[in-house]
Amino acid sequence: MNLLLVYILLFKAVITSFSGMSSLPMVRDDFVTKRHVLTDRQLNTAIVAGRTGPGPNGLYLVSVGYFAAGMPGAIAGLIALITPAFLIIPMMSWIGRYANQPRVRGAIRAVILASAGLLIAASIPLTMDAVTGPFAAAVVAVSFFILTFTEIESWWVMAGAALVGLASQLVG
Repeated sequence: MNLLLVYILLFKAVITSFSGMSSLPMVRDDFVTKRHVLTDRQLNTAIVAGRTGPGPNGLYLVSVGYFAAGMPGAIAGLIALITPAFLIIPMMSWIGRYANQPRVRGAIRAVILASAGLLIAASIPLTMDAVTGPFAAAVVAVSFFILTFTEIESWWVMAGAALVGLASQLVG
């Protein structure tokens, strides 16, 4: 895949999201659905790789770039990930003047709600690919319950799910 296209698609995903994972619907649409460069399984792997290491949730975009175009794609993903940080500095003075206006605040709330809906829509096919049986469905359900109703950190839930999966493989 063309490196410039990898950069542009990942930059578009980064610039239009408010948090790391809210770029997922756009990334899935561009790389899995439209261009067929990645599979849902590769996108799941990229998300796991990004969430496993320290750093922002959007770090999975580096792995997406890697799956799309190898090491140069990973570098393009990293550059796409850090570009907004360099653009935001001059924009802060302009945004700061209008941030307290009710229309601007309403628009920001609407964009956040829309991105939450898109995130749910993109998560369903990824979940369908990752959940391969009743045991995996039970692990997902328990993990969802723990993350939703407790204050336990997500990495503890991931570690626990990994141990449960490993134990189930050893037991058979």
